[in-house]
Amino acid sequence: MDEARVRDTGRLALATGLVTAGSAVCLGTYFAVGGPFGTINDVGNTATGVMSGVLAWRMRRQVPGRVGAAAVGAAVVGGAITVAGSSLVVSGTTGFLFAGLVSSVGFAGIGAWLIVLNRSRDREAVWPGTLRTVGVVAGALMALGILTVPGIPLGLDDMETAPAWVWIGFVSWLGTYVVYPAWAIALGVFETRRASATRSVPAGTVTG
Repeated sequence: MDEARVRDTGRLALATGLVTAGSAVCLGTYFAVGGPFGTINDVGNTATGVMSGVLAWRMRRQVPGRVGAAAVGAAVVGGAITVAGSSLVVSGTTGFLFAGLVSSVGFAGIGAWLIVLNRSRDREAVWPGTLRTVGVVAGALMALGILTVPGIPLGLDDMETAPAWVWIGFVSWLGTYVVYPAWAIALGVFETRRASATRSVPAGTVTG
């Protein structure tokens, strides 16, 4: 991967992390004071899903093989599903809970990609161990969103009567809103610095 591509990937990762963190803040603000912050959160979730899908596609060469291709596909499809989930609640088609079920499944696909990416042997030689560990933890938490799948055909949309397994699946949002943005921001900083270091080394210089 050349310097420009590393830099641009880093910037995309950083932007994804910041947007995701901002979306989380908006959700907390909505529960505290109400207002338009709920809708802003939904728009932020959409942006996070789209940007994550683009990031996965951009980094597709870093997870080679069939497993890697499947993981990238899961992230891209997952990003599209998050858009559908947010659209449901923004349009008033469904309530917050049902839309959350759909979005949780979408982010689970992104989580699966995170696990595969950060466990790739190709990344062991490039990324710090802490960065990869945070990525795996984020992915594992986000992947719990797959537990919400049964709630979609059941049409669950009432927080008061939602079964316990729905809330277990919603633990995935800790990964989406807390650990994932931390990983994305850290990746963005690391990659942009790596690109700068590469640019600062004169052509033909041999490094140890």
